[in-house]
Amino acid sequence: MNIIKDTDHILLMYDRKRKWLLKVRQGENFATHKGIVYFDDIIGKQYGTCIFTKPQGFKMRVFKPLPSDFILKMGRTTQILYPEDCGLILMYTGIGPGSLVLEAGTGSGALTCILGNYVKPNGHIFSYDIREKSLKQAKKNIQKAKLENVVSIEYGDILKDVEHSDLDSVVLDLATPWLAIKRVKNFLKLSGTFASFSPTIEQVKKTVVALEGEEFYDINTFELIKRRIIVKENATRPTTRMIGHTGYLTFARRIQEIENPYQAKKPEKAEKVDLSDLSDIIKL
Repeated sequence: MNIIKDTDHILLMYDRKRKWLLKVRQGENFATHKGIVYFDDIIGKQYGTCIFTKPQGFKMRVFKPLPSDFILKMGRTTQILYPEDCGLILMYTGIGPGSLVLEAGTGSGALTCILGNYVKPNGHIFSYDIREKSLKQAKKNIQKAKLENVVSIEYGDILKDVEHSDLDSVVLDLATPWLAIKRVKNFLKLSGTFASFSPTIEQVKKTVVALEGEEFYDINTFELIKRRIIVKENATRPTTRMIGHTGYLTFARRIQEIENPYQAKKPEKAEKVDLSDLSDIIKL
């Protein structure tokens, strides 16, 4: 349905810089520096329409929020993962409808909301954090996104308190992800996927070494750099300011290593072949 109902979320946009993620409620309003927006003027209309503030009469556009809008506009207590990083995680983990995923390091729940949207309707996100303030904020954001049925947010230390099995993916956003590799390996089904977000390259190196020692394969690390392009007639160029670094993303796949029985073994002692009996044949 494209009709805006009471308690639905909208993205109210005046221009590129001034936009708000709001929940519309009957009888209430939202005050801006350009005038007042009455929610009764919005409820019952379609997403993608325009309204005008009162009394000034400035035009506002009303859109259906995208997952990226929820990420960038949600309440937060920690640094969030940006939409481009979330997209890469989805592509390189294969997370989709029906996936069972463990997330450690919930933070404000930005990535949690994205993952929850993609595992619907039969999958589930098991998300853990050890910071009570983050858990409280994340639960609010999950409720706002209406994902309570597919997301569980709990207090838990991935290094000692949490137990899972037969998961499709594990996603870590931790200060020391390499310490969790040995435990989370046993949470994953064979061919299950692993992802870790780290802001520094020192964390990445330790994580990769740990993965290489714990039956993981196809290990790759990426960094995404996104630039917005300002498009004008005869003056198109990249924007002057940009987010130069968000973090590094490391991916891997769970494998059960088996020793190759066909690989030749080196003899314990050097072997020599006596060719003296072949001397006559060689002369011929």
